[in-house]
Amino acid sequence: MGSRSRGGTGSGCGLLVSLLLSLLSLHHRSPVSVLAAGGGNNGEPYVGVTIGTAVTNLLSPSDLAAFLRAQRITRVRLYDADPRILSALASSGARAIVGVPNDELLALGSSPSTAAAWVARRVLPFAGVNSTTPDVISAIAVGDEVPTALPSALPVLLPAIRSLAAALAAANLSSPIPVSTPLPFSVVLDPFPPSQAFFNQSLAKSFVAPLLAHLANTSAPLMLNLYPYYSLMQSNGVIPLDNALFRPLPPSLEMVDPNTLLHYTNVFDAMLDAVRVAVRNLNATGGAGVPILVTETGWPSYGDKRSEPYATKDNADAYNSNLIKHVLEDKPGTPMAPGAAAQSSAYIYELFNEDLRPGPVSEANWGLFYGNGTPVYLLHVSGAGGFLGNDTTDRSFCVAADDADEKAVQAAMDWACGPGRADCTAIQPGQGCYMPNDVRSHASYAFDAYYQSQGRAAGSCYFQGAGMVTTTDPSHDNCLFPGSKLLGNDTKSGSASNATTPTSDAEGSAIWRLRTGREKGFLLFLQLLLSITVVIVMDSNFWT
Repeated sequence: MGSRSRGGTGSGCGLLVSLLLSLLSLHHRSPVSVLAAGGGNNGEPYVGVTIGTAVTNLLSPSDLAAFLRAQRITRVRLYDADPRILSALASSGARAIVGVPNDELLALGSSPSTAAAWVARRVLPFAGVNSTTPDVISAIAVGDEVPTALPSALPVLLPAIRSLAAALAAANLSSPIPVSTPLPFSVVLDPFPPSQAFFNQSLAKSFVAPLLAHLANTSAPLMLNLYPYYSLMQSNGVIPLDNALFRPLPPSLEMVDPNTLLHYTNVFDAMLDAVRVAVRNLNATGGAGVPILVTETGWPSYGDKRSEPYATKDNADAYNSNLIKHVLEDKPGTPMAPGAAAQSSAYIYELFNEDLRPGPVSEANWGLFYGNGTPVYLLHVSGAGGFLGNDTTDRSFCVAADDADEKAVQAAMDWACGPGRADCTAIQPGQGCYMPNDVRSHASYAFDAYYQSQGRAAGSCYFQGAGMVTTTDPSHDNCLFPGSKLLGNDTKSGSASNATTPTSDAEGSAIWRLRTGREKGFLLFLQLLLSITVVIVMDSNFWT
């Protein structure tokens, strides 16, 4: 797979602070379009996901295909052309951008025959050559962020693209497969305000201009990895967080390009327009007609608390949920290229947390899901055409987080069953969910009881990091979790998948169970003690 050195994608912001200060100081004015759409998409804009494989216990190809089908994900980007995954994808209905890893560029760029052999072996079996061949591959991404990740391979990058495109043309496919290369946003300098952006001069004439000419001749998109997260991190507080997260701002706080008077309600669109201006300023043959495809964008859900303060689940949820709405529902295009026809499609980085990736803490926390398929956080995507529409909005449970400290889990359970007023009757001795008699099992039930009582509201499964949301029903044996009770009235026995007809949650008095395995007499004493002190903390939201 590619190197995916995202740390460089937010660069090119050396003058960001001073320029944005001038943007933010301007008053609200009517937008003036100065640049044509520049190609747009073929068909409706879409949102896809990237799939990295540096994951402990990654789903098997067949399970991955089933997972994509359940999540209604039909567009994916792979960082290689693994035939096992492509074979499985044929049954999921998904189409994939396949990648040429950076370490294979030298061979493909130096030998057209090697490139032709690569196409014959890796692409044609999945390119819909005939009625018996699956049509899985939608495009080929040659290398990944080569100018910054592997600059020594830059001389062979364009030859590799041309050789692969020629081999595909010779195959005479009924549906052409475009060939391009994902570039980092850092190839664009002075991106704010967008109207003054230009390509890095060391790359502009020697690489970007001929690349754009080739893309125009082959009807291929300009692939770009865009990360408003890094622009925010490097802005030293000048970019408002809400502007990076697609959240509306008062007109006085919107970015305004002083040269065009165009308003930018989000950083994503400003970055896209910066690329459009850089293309126009380069004056490459046919370059203005090349559509832009965002091959990576996203937001980390966790990072080092000091150096990565914006890497949180709430921010990741906001960015990716709003991105999906922006592309699939609003389809506004950008201020310089307005309208659905110009709306750039985008791939969210990434489907799974790649826990095996080295680097900063955030590197392992860009995924929408953990490797086992449970969501890292709940996206708010209702109405987005069914994308990511399985149980993540309709059926979810709150359980103890796998990596949470046991003392933190215990304290959070104490709060849920006490001030949180969750019904914890079922985890008392002799009740259906008492076994297994351990802190995490009991806490998972208590967390879910509170989470469901709050209507699964955002933040109600946080518990200072001790809780996590899952779409896997944690019910077991004769223990029926509150989330399952809300979904059905069948008695659980063995399987955790029998819940059917919706019904009301079970009722019962709340008992504050402070420690697992304590005798009932001690519990009564603690209840008495609690009755004296509970008024003080009853309205506390400390754990939510």
